[in-house]
Amino acid sequence: MPFDGLRVVSFESRRANEIAELIRRHKGDPFVAPSMREAPLENNQEAFEFAERLFRAEFDMMILLTGVGTRALDKVLASRYPPQAFAEALRKLKVVARGPKPAAVLREMQVPITVNVPEPNTWRELLTAIGDFPERHIAVQEYGKSNLELLAALRARGAEVTAVRVYQWDLPEDTAPLREAVRRIVAGEADVAIFTTSVQLTHLLRIAAETGLEESALHHLRKMAVASIGPTTSETLEESGIQPDIIPTHPKMGFLVKEAAEQASAAIKRKRAAHA
Repeated sequence: MPFDGLRVVSFESRRANEIAELIRRHKGDPFVAPSMREAPLENNQEAFEFAERLFRAEFDMMILLTGVGTRALDKVLASRYPPQAFAEALRKLKVVARGPKPAAVLREMQVPITVNVPEPNTWRELLTAIGDFPERHIAVQEYGKSNLELLAALRARGAEVTAVRVYQWDLPEDTAPLREAVRRIVAGEADVAIFTTSVQLTHLLRIAAETGLEESALHHLRKMAVASIGPTTSETLEESGIQPDIIPTHPKMGFLVKEAAEQASAAIKRKRAAHA
């Protein structure tokens, strides 16, 4: 069952064109408002301090959370140390890849992967996957938002954890599409919202708050069909009182859009009846 003309708003950034085409293919009317960009930290001193400890063999395990972050960390360290130094140091550790993207980068670097975290690649699966390993000096490559649950859980197991933050999420340089998305949501000109990461909601509400529209945006989102990929995204939505209606059977964009198309109409009817 297609979207059948439903107005679908997405906040995807890197794959904006791809998700718009997927929505059109499923007979939806897309509006894509890029909501974030990966902003390199101006001061990478934290990464360099980590490198000095890494080269002194102070870690026995490293967890790589994202492909972009793994590649960025390699690039940052190569600006000060020999190009292969990071990869050579990783080969001496237990290396944990949270999903296919960091795994692909590690393969490019010819770094053996000790643990590949299974789908849906959350911190919970990660903890289970490394449950039998005795290593307690652990470095964690972070992405935009620090995964406090993961860090706390590792420390609760008795690990000494060093978080290595390589880049952070920021608003896009052009926020006009995001402001237009807020306008459409508040005006009731959007039927379906698709979220692929929790930061998208954070930035949407940040823009809405600048014009005093945060509560109105939340009110209207609660009446729309909401599709969410990943437990962290769903938890963030729920914390704002937005109940995700569509959670794909596999954490992939294609499944997300297809299943949103199949389920959106019923979700809208159900939610609007509840808010009548």
